[in-house]
Amino acid sequence: MLPRGAGILSLAIKDKAQLYVSYMPFIKGGALFVPSTRQTRLGDEIFVVVTLPDDPEKLPITGKVVWVNHRNQGQRPAGFGIQLSGEAGDSCRRKIEAQLGGALQADRPTFTM
Repeated sequence: MLPRGAGILSLAIKDKAQLYVSYMPFIKGGALFVPSTRQTRLGDEIFVVVTLPDDPEKLPITGKVVWVNHRNQGQRPAGFGIQLSGEAGDSCRRKIEAQLGGALQADRPTFTM
């Protein structure tokens, strides 16, 4: 039996606007918000296969839950943030930051803040 929170999820980010609202640069190493109704707790380990805009490669990311929105809160959907760690997480973070470029400095609302 898998521990609570275990399993595989897919996150296909369709465009740069969705990437901007999903990326969490304020977390050490970066993190991605995954819209989901799955019950998670901080510290749960989650496996997510991520597809970024304009990139056919599927990126397998294993990381810890570092943020939880338990229910929809206006423009913020239910879901959790997974910290990007290890070699795969670092590669994903670099790709995200290359795609977002100067948008990282924007002060627009996101799924988390």
